[in-house]
Amino acid sequence: MSNSSQAVQSGSPSALSNAAPLAISLENVTVAYRSYKERPSSLKEALIRFFRHGTFRHFSTFDAVSNLTLQVPAGKVIGLIGSNGSGKSTLLKIMAQVLKPTSGSVKINGTVASLIELGVGFDPELNAIENIYLNGSLHRKSRAQIRGRVQQILDFAELNDFATTPIKYYSSGMAARLGFAVAIDINPDILLIDEILAVGDERFQEKCRTVFKNFLKSGKTIVIVSHDMSMMADVAEEVALLSKGSIVCQDAPKKAIAMYRDQNYQTALKV
Repeated sequence: MSNSSQAVQSGSPSALSNAAPLAISLENVTVAYRSYKERPSSLKEALIRFFRHGTFRHFSTFDAVSNLTLQVPAGKVIGLIGSNGSGKSTLLKIMAQVLKPTSGSVKINGTVASLIELGVGFDPELNAIENIYLNGSLHRKSRAQIRGRVQQILDFAELNDFATTPIKYYSSGMAARLGFAVAIDINPDILLIDEILAVGDERFQEKCRTVFKNFLKSGKTIVIVSHDMSMMADVAEEVALLSKGSIVCQDAPKKAIAMYRDQNYQTALKV
């Protein structure tokens, strides 16, 4: 059997995905972006372009994610792997519902916390405490609920001495620590992770890894993007390999990782 036919078979929703209630269901999802060319500098140049190409458009489109279907069973750990630009981070943003697909359907069952771009969504003019309240309100927490968690968040992020300092004066590491602490405090049903377990110094990274292990033990649904294949093989129950916005393999970690390392998957896209 050729690599191409193997990829098509593996890319279909797996038996694992159909065996349990779904936490995440993506059906025929496409995300199209515009790639802008140089704008015409004059009316004359625009007219010349029109007569040559039949259009005034100065951009083309490309699919970051292309007609992708993926099902994530509740309580499972699913890994996403692939080369840079394959669509992994875009896919996580769709699951986090911070990015709306151009077409297709997205169904999320449960609360979601995304450890994707830590600190994104913070107001730089507000301090840590104010941003904690802001984030909590966005997740429909009452002021009393948020108030009861502020100190624990600051303690975990190790930012008590900077609690009233505006975020715009934070280093990137400080903002990332606060972002991590705020995200995990939600105690979500679904956790989305994109290469962010290396937050802060080595000691703080160990705290992050401990939190992650606790999430694994608690039976949360986890979708994780990583280039660390040994870690992916250890924690994921199933791995989806992406290339050019499409899934070319969705299988047991060892099989998906072997295909990724083989590199032939780049030419094994479904047609």
